[in-house]
Amino acid sequence: MSHPLHWQKSTFSDGGEGNTCVEIATSPRTVHLRESDSPDTELLTTIAPLAHLIRSVKTGTA
Repeated sequence: MSHPLHWQKSTFSDGGEGNTCVEIATSPRTVHLRESDSPDTELLTTIAPLAHLIRSVKTGTA
């Protein structure tokens, strides 16, 4: 059964207005990422790899 996604915009994306925003939504097993100017194109991942990427970016090792 498919559940509708609740998309949230990043507060760091151009003030959260317009079509230059990074958006994220979660489903039971997947994290969905997209740019608001291309809403039909989604990047799918899970929590662990996304958390690893974020930690790496924050520490400068990515």
